[in-house]
Amino acid sequence: MTRRQIKKNRRKKKFPPVFIIGGLLLVATIVVFFISLAGLSDTKVIEYKEPNKTHDQLSFIDELVPVAKEMEHSHGVLPSIILAQAILESDWGTSELGATYNNLFGIKSFSPNDDSVKLETKEFKDGKWITIQANFKVYASWEDCIRDHTQLFVNGVDWDPYIYQGVLLADDYKTAAKALQVSGYATDPTYASKLIGIIEEYDLDQYDS
Repeated sequence: MTRRQIKKNRRKKKFPPVFIIGGLLLVATIVVFFISLAGLSDTKVIEYKEPNKTHDQLSFIDELVPVAKEMEHSHGVLPSIILAQAILESDWGTSELGATYNNLFGIKSFSPNDDSVKLETKEFKDGKWITIQANFKVYASWEDCIRDHTQLFVNGVDWDPYIYQGVLLADDYKTAAKALQVSGYATDPTYASKLIGIIEEYDLDQYDS
């Protein structure tokens, strides 16, 4: 075989450029794949975090918890219900009625002997919200208001002294919230679900014995 034939045969054994490029791409893909696998071990798991409570909200809850616990021990009212009602009715103590007159629960006055103030309020009547004027009790402090609120549950109202017995006898906040709505404490048809939502969002049942 001549030298020219040997060189010709050697040239035939060379791989085309397209195969070389393909091989390099395959190697690069494999390298990237294994690097990715290695990186998975360093991936951080994102954990669910509860909604952040503001400093004012925490302070509001902390201020009411001691007397709420006292009302539970003396009369059986669940602290979670007391706290949730205070939050809902007074918007965390910032409403005019709550901030100026220390009435956290929208407790109305039906006696001329009460220290009271007339304010506008909304009520649900005949399938729609209306604005009315009503007399509301005025308190010296939030603590006094909570105590009177509990006495309302204990003594009921003139026309039905047992109207809130379902709240006092409830073993859990859901039952108590529904009992409040059935008793007609508020005209809002979603009152119980709003209370339950607040209790669950802010873990207020942790204060119930």
